[in-house]
Amino acid sequence: MQRYFVEPDLFSENEITIVGDDVHHIVNVMRAKEGDEIYVSDGEGRSARAALVVLSAKEVKARVLEWLDERSELPIRITIGQGLPKGEKMEWILQKGTELGAYSFLPFSSERTIVKLDAKKEAKKLERWRKIVKEAAEQSHRAVLPQLLPPSSFREVLKTAGNYTRCAIAYEKEGTTTLHEVFGEMKAEDTLLVLIGPEGGFSPEEVALAEANGFLPISLGSRILRTETASQYVLACASYQFERMNDTDE
Repeated sequence: MQRYFVEPDLFSENEITIVGDDVHHIVNVMRAKEGDEIYVSDGEGRSARAALVVLSAKEVKARVLEWLDERSELPIRITIGQGLPKGEKMEWILQKGTELGAYSFLPFSSERTIVKLDAKKEAKKLERWRKIVKEAAEQSHRAVLPQLLPPSSFREVLKTAGNYTRCAIAYEKEGTTTLHEVFGEMKAEDTLLVLIGPEGGFSPEEVALAEANGFLPISLGSRILRTETASQYVLACASYQFERMNDTDE
């Protein structure tokens, strides 16, 4: 069954209003009709099964049939701080990261970043990235729509450390501290920011600066991962640590 995200203020206890591009998708692509059922989420954790009651070119209205108790989110909220990669890798990172449960994404430029966002094209690029995140969240039946935070510099990102329970920076030369140790000190609802470098990784000076600002250098295993793989490793490990192991305990 198709899932759609709508703004929270378009939800009521009995009715949901859908506007924007999703109207075209429902009416012209899916060729839906009155009575068809869909899943709808407000992007903040509230979801419902609903039946279409009004379809027009401007909006679609649906009647709430059932409020859902979904558990599709990671118990801890992970923000992926991603050094801007070359080509279309960022799109892949956003898509797969959303599927694996990232809470938000924070793109940044650092010393070894090659690609530079053109100020004139940045708005269009961010719009495309948000669309990718939304479609991936719908496909993977997320109840929370991940945030795409404004692109920042490496130093600006370091200033946000106080917004999170724990902060870490992935560094290939870190030989001892692992994700397992970080996760072992966290509990449900805690927040974690993990910084992933661009293709060239981080310089020793950047790692030292991050450490001085409260970031813990961590290893992502004994193999060197590509930048587009590293965030997926982090999220997969979090799923195992906080979801699969807990399921086994139950």
